[in-house]
Amino acid sequence: MSEEQLEDQEKAKSPLIKIIVIVVGIILLLGITIGATLFASGFFDADNNVDAEQAIAELEAEAAAQAAAAEAAAAGPDKVKQDSPELTRFEQSYFQLPKPLVANVANSRKVMQATVAIMTHYDDRVVNNVEKHDFPLRFAMLAAMRKVTEADIADAEFQTNLAASLKIEMNAVLESLEDFGGIEAVYFTEFVVQ
Repeated sequence: MSEEQLEDQEKAKSPLIKIIVIVVGIILLLGITIGATLFASGFFDADNNVDAEQAIAELEAEAAAQAAAAEAAAAGPDKVKQDSPELTRFEQSYFQLPKPLVANVANSRKVMQATVAIMTHYDDRVVNNVEKHDFPLRFAMLAAMRKVTEADIADAEFQTNLAASLKIEMNAVLESLEDFGGIEAVYFTEFVVQ
């Protein structure tokens, strides 16, 4: 073979070798980059699985504690027991609203006036809530009293039924404002229809 042919063969092999070297270099560079990224992100650390499981357990414990706190808040205040150890009855607390309620009888010229007192077995929070929300409670009670007709007044159970209606209205207002009603009974200390 002549020298020219040898040179042509070397020239033909030279670009092929360059291409192979470049491809191998790129593959090697990609492998190093991926490995460094995985190492920097902590992929090779075995403790991450343990930390993740511990974090999940802590979050579940926190969620359970929050659920228990929400359940305790929804249960309302504790009832106050009497000091006597042999009795299981609860102590009653009474509170009289300071001003009497005056309302017209529906479709009549008569007027109804009542002084209202409440009874609760719960602690002082119920009485404090009644004092705190006096205006919305009076509004709800007056609205219920304005629905009374002369036929209702003639009923023998009128005052009992009206007291039960006022209790429901007052508890509804307290539950909307304080998330707990707690009024066990409503009593009329004065009641006049004229």
